[in-house]
Amino acid sequence: MKVVVIGGTGLIGSKVVAQLDAQGHQAVPAAPNTGVNTLTGEGLAEVLEGASVVVDVSNSPSFADDAVMEFFRTSTGNLLKAEEEAGVAHHVALSVVGTDRLQASGYFRAKQAQEDLITASGMPYTIVHATQFFEFMKGLADLSTVDGTVRVPPAKFQPMASDDVAAAVARAAVATPVDGMVEIGGPEAVPLEEPLRTALTAAGDPRPIVTDPEAGYSGAPVEESTLLPGPDAELSTTTYADWLATQQ
Repeated sequence: MKVVVIGGTGLIGSKVVAQLDAQGHQAVPAAPNTGVNTLTGEGLAEVLEGASVVVDVSNSPSFADDAVMEFFRTSTGNLLKAEEEAGVAHHVALSVVGTDRLQASGYFRAKQAQEDLITASGMPYTIVHATQFFEFMKGLADLSTVDGTVRVPPAKFQPMASDDVAAAVARAAVATPVDGMVEIGGPEAVPLEEPLRTALTAAGDPRPIVTDPEAGYSGAPVEESTLLPGPDAELSTTTYADWLATQQ
């Protein structure tokens, strides 16, 4: 089965391609550096020829509110149109747990717009909602730093390894479309500050971390459970401690 992976040269996409290839499928990475640009439409018709499934794990190069909205609206619209013309049978998109609860953030408003385009398209689809990746703990700390101090809300989240995210996306790609959303998350629900502190300690980063009720997440206010998946989520088994040990 031919599966085109949009964003297929990135962190998640390259892993999805490798996993699908290992299962005997024809996984084709599609990204600007392979001649496929979903914003302009360049290369879409050619790469989608003969494809049964499209997996979209692409992300905006800019997180500024207007730019990220333009990226997801334009790229998703172009992709869905090209899929219809090519006779693609299943659209799989990677999104984020809590997207609908984080609409004060420009990034998550754009992700919601992406999801709305998919659900309204008439294309058979599966949207995979994932929690934050272990790989982004230091980046999350950077985004949360104010005057040299990392300030995080008193919320819990359930991060997971990118390998496990990719495995779930690959499973969705070869399964029957659910015409809905599936949730995936890590094995442990922990206070947001804990893995950030572990990540900074492992990196020798001396920044203090403070739990601040006024702090948000990507610019959006959160409650304790805003970032957590629901009770029916598929949970991975790789813990942050186990993953961190493999990185060292």
